[in-house]
Amino acid sequence: MPVSTARSELLGKRLERFSHTLPGVEQGDGPALHRARVATRRLRELLPTLQLKNPAATRKLSKRLRKVTNRLGAVRELDVLVLLIDELQVSHQERAGAVGRVGVAVARERDAARKRLSDRLPIHEMRRVVRKLEAVAAELEKTEAAASRTGDRSWRWVIEARVARRASRLTEALAEAGAVYLPERLHAARIALKKLRYSGELLAEIGGDASPKSLRLLGRGQDLLGRMHDIQLLLDRVRQLQASPTPPSLPLWRDLDALVVSLEDDCRRLHARFMRARDGI
Repeated sequence: MPVSTARSELLGKRLERFSHTLPGVEQGDGPALHRARVATRRLRELLPTLQLKNPAATRKLSKRLRKVTNRLGAVRELDVLVLLIDELQVSHQERAGAVGRVGVAVARERDAARKRLSDRLPIHEMRRVVRKLEAVAAELEKTEAAASRTGDRSWRWVIEARVARRASRLTEALAEAGAVYLPERLHAARIALKKLRYSGELLAEIGGDASPKSLRLLGRGQDLLGRMHDIQLLLDRVRQLQASPTPPSLPLWRDLDALVVSLEDDCRRLHARFMRARDGI
């Protein structure tokens, strides 16, 4: 099957999605920040497959994109925790004091993370990355007209090999995770699943063998593991509050303990759902 989408077109589409999020990121909009982070991940998955003439420049751009992803991720993670705490305020009204105490600590941490983001990754630096990638897309567009069919096939093989490598890594990560709830190993499986999904999207866009059903299945697995990971992060913060040098009152400590038990139960229920979906993945 011929390649249906040019490299410059794939890069341009992903770059456009990223650049459109930047005004929202500058304004501190949570959903825009999340979309920007996802867009950088998709750009990072594409960039090594483009077969650019200057490998050093490719590595440098990948490194810059990784930096953006990580800096955005630090804030996004805390935004998600704030949303989780809002849910707990509704579902655990009998423990409002404990949930509120955790909420104050997380909100303070998020404010500090937002300040670090603006200090260490100003919006003009993200726009500079966009301009560099726009130059790459323009250069690719110039050279594609003269590219041979062999070059097209070669590019397709690169993506197919990447998908195969991602799939192999996911298989290993799922085997290492086993059947017991082990947060760190499940997080590694989540990352491997996410990378396979993004490379699968690339393969689908060039007319490869990556069905929408398969991609949806990967997406559902990613959502389950992502929710589990978010609850685990919140659980860690509740435990930190319990163990703080200035412990709360005994009734509040008991409410925190009950909250720990409830969050642990949520993680195990999600883990059971994931285990049922794992064979399909």
